[in-house]
Amino acid sequence: MSHAYKVVAVTGASSGIGEATARRLAADGHRLLLGARRTDRLETLAEELTAAGGTASFCRLDVTDAADVRSFVATARERYGRLDVIVNNAGVMPLSPLRALRVDEWDRMIDVNVRGVLHGIAAALPVMRAQGGGHIVNIASVGAYEVSPTAAVYCATKFAVRAITEGLRQESAGDIRVTLVSPGVTESELADGISDPAAREAMKAYRAVALPATAVADAIAHAVSQPSQVDVNEIVVRPTAGAQ
Repeated sequence: MSHAYKVVAVTGASSGIGEATARRLAADGHRLLLGARRTDRLETLAEELTAAGGTASFCRLDVTDAADVRSFVATARERYGRLDVIVNNAGVMPLSPLRALRVDEWDRMIDVNVRGVLHGIAAALPVMRAQGGGHIVNIASVGAYEVSPTAAVYCATKFAVRAITEGLRQESAGDIRVTLVSPGVTESELADGISDPAAREAMKAYRAVALPATAVADAIAHAVSQPSQVDVNEIVVRPTAGAQ
């Protein structure tokens, strides 16, 4: 890009990896539009980033609503003139064994983790092509490479994100940069959504060693910071002391 800064839209920016990414990219001088459903948190975050000398604004976003995501991207263009990067980060992880038949939770993971990413791509891609370039960053998980008990549906959604990202990369070579970032166990609120008692208990041990969200934000910032002729396609980040 010819600009010293980039305009970056971040979904799921109210906590965890999304919040850490917003903080890191604002510190790097980029202009941010933050999206999530919890606007009270977004407002606080945007105020903190602005007070620290950054440029950030926010709007409510439900990634399961395609029209909402299109409006989110349109807002970035209205406020900053263009959209250079979208970080499709929003995700949910209500783990449970398949025998528990928590179909509503399966549907929710598919809606947020898969459709949410597709909605982000569908909204951003035409804009980026029209302006001659851009960068789509999708957040997956080590669950995109392996499956563990209680995580079958969650892992399936992340396998899907990985496949979608690779397909987009192949279709967009030379035009749009595409990056998949797959974190291992990371400090976040994802596990708070686990309603199955056994899965919740198992997750305590699983998450005993976890990355700080800032480590994943650093990986995203690395990919975003590369010159236009460099496309960082895939980053897997795990805690040194943990298996996951």
